[in-house]
Amino acid sequence: QVQLVESGGGLVQPGGSLRLSCVASGGILSLYTMGWYRQAPGKQRELVATITSGGSTRYADSVKGRFTISRDNAKKTVYLQMNSLKFEDSAVYYCNGERRYWGQGTQVTVSS
Repeated sequence: QVQLVESGGGLVQPGGSLRLSCVASGGILSLYTMGWYRQAPGKQRELVATITSGGSTRYADSVKGRFTISRDNAKKTVYLQMNSLKFEDSAVYYCNGERRYWGQGTQVTVSS
Protein backbone atom coordinates (compact mmCIF):
# COMPACT_ATOMS: atom_id res chain seq x y z
CA GLN A 1 0.00 0.00 0.00
CA VAL A 2 1.28 3.44 -0.96
CA GLN A 3 1.49 5.90 1.90
CA LEU A 4 1.68 9.67 1.61
CA VAL A 5 2.58 11.77 4.62
CA GLU A 6 2.28 15.55 4.61
CA SER A 7 4.05 17.99 6.88
CA GLY A 8 4.77 21.69 7.14
CA GLY A 9 1.35 23.11 7.84
CA GLY A 10 0.70 25.61 10.57
CA LEU A 11 -0.36 29.12 11.44
CA VAL A 12 0.91 31.99 9.34
CA GLN A 13 0.06 35.66 8.96
CA PRO A 14 -1.38 37.08 5.74
CA GLY A 15 1.41 37.74 3.28
CA GLY A 16 3.57 35.08 4.88
CA SER A 17 4.93 31.84 3.50
CA LEU A 18 4.82 28.13 4.24
CA ARG A 19 6.42 25.14 2.61
CA LEU A 20 4.54 21.84 2.63
CA SER A 21 6.21 18.49 2.10
CA CYS A 22 4.79 15.11 1.13
CA VAL A 23 6.83 11.92 1.39
CA ALA A 24 5.74 8.78 -0.46
CA SER A 25 6.55 5.29 0.75
CA GLY A 26 5.48 1.66 0.39
CA GLY A 27 4.04 -0.43 -2.43
CA ILE A 28 5.11 1.03 -5.73
CA LEU A 29 8.38 2.09 -7.26
CA SER A 30 7.37 5.58 -8.33
CA LEU A 31 4.48 7.97 -8.88
CA TYR A 32 4.06 9.78 -12.18
CA THR A 33 1.61 12.53 -11.32
CA MET A 34 1.48 14.07 -7.87
CA GLY A 35 -0.49 16.99 -6.63
CA TRP A 36 -1.82 19.09 -3.83
CA TYR A 37 -5.49 19.57 -3.05
CA ARG A 38 -7.13 21.61 -0.34
CA GLN A 39 -10.45 21.66 1.43
CA ALA A 40 -11.88 24.39 3.59
CA PRO A 41 -14.86 23.84 5.92
CA GLY A 42 -18.11 23.78 3.97
CA LYS A 43 -16.36 23.71 0.62
CA GLN A 44 -15.50 21.09 -1.97
CA ARG A 45 -12.01 19.71 -2.16
CA GLU A 46 -10.19 21.56 -4.92
CA LEU A 47 -7.07 20.97 -6.93
CA VAL A 48 -4.25 23.36 -6.12
CA ALA A 49 -1.35 22.13 -8.24
CA THR A 50 0.02 19.06 -10.00
CA ILE A 51 3.45 17.95 -11.13
CA THR A 52 4.60 15.04 -13.28
CA SER A 53 7.73 13.01 -12.73
CA GLY A 54 9.30 15.03 -15.54
CA GLY A 55 8.55 18.33 -13.84
CA SER A 56 5.55 19.61 -15.81
CA THR A 57 3.31 21.71 -13.56
CA ARG A 58 -0.22 23.05 -13.50
CA TYR A 59 -1.85 25.43 -11.04
CA ALA A 60 -5.28 26.55 -10.05
CA ASP A 61 -5.92 30.14 -11.11
CA SER A 62 -6.39 31.13 -7.49
CA VAL A 63 -2.80 30.26 -6.57
CA LYS A 64 -0.97 30.92 -9.82
CA GLY A 65 2.00 33.18 -9.28
CA ARG A 66 1.99 32.62 -5.52
CA PHE A 67 2.44 28.85 -5.09
CA THR A 68 5.14 26.63 -6.55
CA ILE A 69 4.98 22.85 -6.69
CA SER A 70 8.19 20.86 -7.02
CA ARG A 71 9.48 17.37 -6.41
CA ASP A 72 12.59 15.43 -5.58
CA ASN A 73 12.19 12.01 -7.14
CA ALA A 74 15.21 10.57 -5.37
CA LYS A 75 13.65 11.49 -2.03
CA LYS A 76 10.15 10.56 -3.19
CA THR A 77 9.02 13.93 -1.96
CA VAL A 78 6.79 16.62 -3.40
CA TYR A 79 6.73 20.18 -2.08
CA LEU A 80 4.37 23.10 -2.17
CA GLN A 81 5.93 26.49 -1.57
CA MET A 82 3.19 28.92 -0.64
CA ASN A 83 3.96 32.63 -0.72
CA SER A 84 1.83 35.75 -0.27
CA LEU A 85 -0.70 33.75 1.67
CA LYS A 86 -4.25 35.03 1.97
CA PHE A 87 -7.08 34.32 4.40
CA GLU A 88 -8.83 32.28 1.72
CA ASP A 89 -5.85 29.93 1.50
CA SER A 90 -6.77 28.51 4.90
CA ALA A 91 -7.66 24.85 4.46
CA VAL A 92 -6.53 21.31 5.04
CA TYR A 93 -4.00 20.55 2.34
CA TYR A 94 -3.82 17.00 1.00
CA CYS A 95 -1.06 15.34 -0.95
CA ASN A 96 -2.25 13.22 -3.87
CA GLY A 97 -0.52 10.60 -5.99
CA GLU A 98 -1.75 9.34 -9.36
CA ARG A 99 -5.19 10.78 -8.57
CA ARG A 100 -5.56 7.68 -6.43
CA TYR A 101 -3.56 7.91 -3.22
CA TRP A 102 -4.14 10.45 -0.47
CA GLY A 103 -2.30 11.70 2.56
CA GLN A 104 -3.98 12.50 5.85
CA GLY A 105 -3.75 16.23 5.30
CA THR A 106 -2.02 19.10 7.02
CA GLN A 107 -3.76 22.21 8.32
CA VAL A 108 -2.83 25.62 6.97
CA THR A 109 -4.31 28.58 8.79
CA VAL A 110 -3.76 32.12 7.58
CA SER A 111 -4.73 34.56 10.29
CA SER A 112 -3.64 37.92 11.63
